[in-house]
Amino acid sequence: MILIFGASAFVSWRLRSKFNEYSQIGLSNGLSGAEVAQKMLNENGIYDVRVVSVEGMLTDHYNPEEKTVNLSADVYYGRSVAAAAVASHECGHAVQHKLAYAPLKFRSAMVPVLTVSSQYMQWILLAGVLLLRTTPIPLAIGVALFALTTLFSFVTLPVEFDASRRALAWIQTRGIVNQREYGFAKDALWWAAMTYVVAALGSLATLLYYASLLLGGRRSD
Repeated sequence: MILIFGASAFVSWRLRSKFNEYSQIGLSNGLSGAEVAQKMLNENGIYDVRVVSVEGMLTDHYNPEEKTVNLSADVYYGRSVAAAAVASHECGHAVQHKLAYAPLKFRSAMVPVLTVSSQYMQWILLAGVLLLRTTPIPLAIGVALFALTTLFSFVTLPVEFDASRRALAWIQTRGIVNQREYGFAKDALWWAAMTYVVAALGSLATLLYYASLLLGGRRSD
């Protein structure tokens, strides 16, 4: 667990470092992140998705329910390699939505269940650990709920990697970036993807920990 925590901290630091670095490199064509996003949406025949600015740093995301590409101010207004990379990545999710990309559909279907379960999961796990010598049922329920969270983390991986693949292919073929800028954009999106990989591994490690408590408690009965 300590190793996972350390890896997570390192990857998060590295992502912010890369984003800051590539935010200082101007995009040769002068487009802003918002303009890149709108162009990618239009060229993929997507006209019912709005590109909006949201507060925070690295808070960029695509909302399939509201059909919005939400870009942080640095990305929305920025005219840098980082802005182009992030904006096109989020639009990659909009393209997935339009094409009914299976992993995205599956992940979206899990959201309502996880939203409800996450409100109670930690309390159930705590109760399960405290009551383990009396009954394994609460911890078993907690482990089952946490397994859903872990599954969600791993389903997220192909969604994120595919969105980056679509983004990189589009910015390259449409001349949004030159060869040098393409390398920077690819590097930035790779580090962004690593945050999801570390999160998934961290979730798996935590799940295995609680599962080992459950199995250990049952053997001692």
